Amino acid sequence: MYAVIVAGGKQYWVSPGDTIRVERLNTEVGREVTLKGIWVATGDGISEGKNTEAVQKAALKAKVTAEVLRHLRAPKVIVFKKRRRKGYKRTQGHRQWLTELRIKEISAASVN
Repeated sequence: MYAVIVAGGKQYWVSPGDTIRVERLNTEVGREVTLKGIWVATGDGISEGKNTEAVQKAALKAKVTAEVLRHLRAPKVIVFKKRRRKGYKRTQGHRQWLTELRIKEISAASVN
């Protein structure tokens, strides 16, 4: 069983037991979070959120439960700007806050 979830404006392909890093969530370490599944595949079939109305409702009922493992920061990304022959140079660094999740369970509504 696997699912496609949305977290922080990005989509992730997950299955139970996977560990993923998403943009920072405001939850404590050790807590469980529920993420919305937009595409879920089970042994019965696939529930996709775009085709028919019944399948869309089934996909909206799909839930992915994950445990928050830790909060961390991504590697530094260097932003460098320069205008040639103008003496203009700017260097800036950015480190994004991330949350590491372990996928525990994927529950999906039945697809008809």
